[in-house]
Amino acid sequence: MYAKIRISGDLIVKTGMHIGGSGAFAAIGAVDSPVVKDIRTNLPMVPGSSLKGKMRSLLAKEFNEQIVEPDYDNEKITRLFGAAQKNHVRRSRILFSDMVLANEGELRNAGLQSMTEVKFENSISRATAVANPRQIERAVSGSVFELDLIYELENEHEFLEDMETLAEGMKLLQYDYLGGNGSRGYGKVEFQNIMAETVVGTVDESFIDKCNQILNQAVEM
Repeated sequence: MYAKIRISGDLIVKTGMHIGGSGAFAAIGAVDSPVVKDIRTNLPMVPGSSLKGKMRSLLAKEFNEQIVEPDYDNEKITRLFGAAQKNHVRRSRILFSDMVLANEGELRNAGLQSMTEVKFENSISRATAVANPRQIERAVSGSVFELDLIYELENEHEFLEDMETLAEGMKLLQYDYLGGNGSRGYGKVEFQNIMAETVVGTVDESFIDKCNQILNQAVEM
């Protein structure tokens, strides 16, 4: 059996989020640490690799009995996210798309002139009391990014267990942070309006209904 299931929804930014972009060619006076932006629209974005990597690392903390390299993660994780062990390559069953800010109009109607904010911070040496100011750009609270995942269904008997693993990763992320500086309050996110639907092949509707139940129950706050 082969099918593809799209999992869509909204990733809501609850506190300013910083996923770093390149500052290699920043002009004098520019922000020290800019966020990654879509090259066409110049709007903040969440790379699929950032979301996938964060969720996988959180699942590894929960399921692995000890610290190991990703290729040796728990079976539940490698089955869903893939692994590249020598002579035992496992292709990822789930594809994460990049997400560009989706509610620019709403934020501008709320009075925002920019889709990002700059937070000024200081680190102060305990020995010398010398301050080291820095400017960190963040996607603003209230930003919405449209979630777009594709799950490749190859084994019907493992489908719901894979969805439970994905749901657990989403739940863990809601109680952690996405991006940098999470210990200082950055990057709290929430998933909303999660919906799974078959886009390639045929999957029994009872499986899709159960999948939606698993995912939405996991992200209820």
